[in-house]
Amino acid sequence: MKKVWTILVAGIVLACILIYGNFYDIEPNDIEPTNSLSEKQVIYVDLVDQTLELIDLSSNQVIKKYKVAGGKHDSPSPIGSFKITFKAKWGEGFGTHFMGINVPWGKYGIHGTDKPNSIGWASSHGCIRMNNKDIDELYQLVAIGTKVIINGGPFGPFGSGLRTLKPGDRGSDVFEVQRIMKEQEFYPLRVDGIYGEGMKIWVLKFRKSHGMHASHNVDMDFYKKLGIDLFE
Repeated sequence: MKKVWTILVAGIVLACILIYGNFYDIEPNDIEPTNSLSEKQVIYVDLVDQTLELIDLSSNQVIKKYKVAGGKHDSPSPIGSFKITFKAKWGEGFGTHFMGINVPWGKYGIHGTDKPNSIGWASSHGCIRMNNKDIDELYQLVAIGTKVIINGGPFGPFGSGLRTLKPGDRGSDVFEVQRIMKEQEFYPLRVDGIYGEGMKIWVLKFRKSHGMHASHNVDMDFYKKLGIDLFE
């Protein structure tokens, strides 16, 4: 029995390494386990100021504050509340350290960079970039399971405003639309932030039910019928 469990655990670890390693085209090593420290801290990322703060929840004090780089307009960072799911040492392109977060519609994380001039403005492919010396320090201070809050401004999950959503789109805004549709019993599928084939069917049903013309788009009229109205 002991041998069976050893093989099973080894298989799971290898699968995780292959999945994350293949996605980032680089092999991680020394993946760290979780611990109780995660319940005492929170990471807060402000994409407007391009800063990351590590906050002590027991005192509500900022322990560390760093300048970072969030996603570009065409590859935005996820907005919302997540958790660090794994920590690993990576290659130079990711600043030797990487901390993955549990975004359902894609692979994102907090990592270093070999492009220090990219820090301080929206320049990444969606991940949160840090200077290498900063990620080296933060990596030692936080644990797997630590909550990560990413804020993109006054519009919450919709970042800088409402975009017309189309099949194939992914993001925080798709996730929020799905969530609200589900609350209104117009979306029985999994809320995952991905506008796939299943969502197309329910968008059409929603539009028909609310007297809108047939379309797969989630446009301004759709947002209005859904009850979404952004204001500062």
